[in-house]
Amino acid sequence: MRPLLVSLTVAVCVLCTSATHGQRWQDLYVPIPNSDIPCRVMEPIEIVKTKKYPVILSLHGAGGRGTDNKKQLKVWNSQLAEPTIRTKFPCYVVAPQADGLWDKTDYQHIKKIINELPAVDRDRIYILGHSMGGHGTYIFLQFESDYFAAAGPSAGTGLRSTKPFISAQKLAHYPIWAFHGDQDGTCPFAKAQQLFNELRQIESNMKFTVWRGDKHGVSNKFIPGAQNGITHLSGKACDPEPDFLTWLFSQTRVTKQPR
Repeated sequence: MRPLLVSLTVAVCVLCTSATHGQRWQDLYVPIPNSDIPCRVMEPIEIVKTKKYPVILSLHGAGGRGTDNKKQLKVWNSQLAEPTIRTKFPCYVVAPQADGLWDKTDYQHIKKIINELPAVDRDRIYILGHSMGGHGTYIFLQFESDYFAAAGPSAGTGLRSTKPFISAQKLAHYPIWAFHGDQDGTCPFAKAQQLFNELRQIESNMKFTVWRGDKHGVSNKFIPGAQNGITHLSGKACDPEPDFLTWLFSQTRVTKQPR
């Protein structure tokens, strides 16, 4: 285990040193050797020995499927690699790659990778993703009630031809900020609206940003925000903070069992 961590840390340090010399942002995401699932990890921009750092688990959509350990890096991974964001929100970003729909085996492999990272704040493990990755976010949240601290699914409540397999009761205790284009025909907006309505009925902790006039391709919007978004709150527990990353990093794991 230690050689894996040492090699990862050394590789990231070398990459960070060269970042000022025109380095590609993708190179900040270092491949994890000998892992059970293809995965890249971007470490905090600086690691202080006395501190622990949050983790963002990033789940790609269908376009990232495969085993090349490259295609899973998407536009939001680029945004998270921006120096200003890395300085303001130091964290690990874990970007695994699946060759099919996200499932429990993937979840277990990913947890193993996170468990081997040094200086992780176990109370601040976050999950987000777009499309298939947004759907996978909802699925992963249901496997255990107290692993993740918060979630940011984008366009993720299932395809037209599939059931979402999402239980509002199992999600009710999580801080969730969901995003969806109201003209999305790939992962229909109506499914996202239905889930939000169910969670609102039980006064949960879900924020729901609707991108007015947008279709499915909105994965570039949830981190920086956009003027065509209207955000709805499911209950009094919701934090009205308007900036997504500020909201995300303020969330801490709730160990309470789902209703």
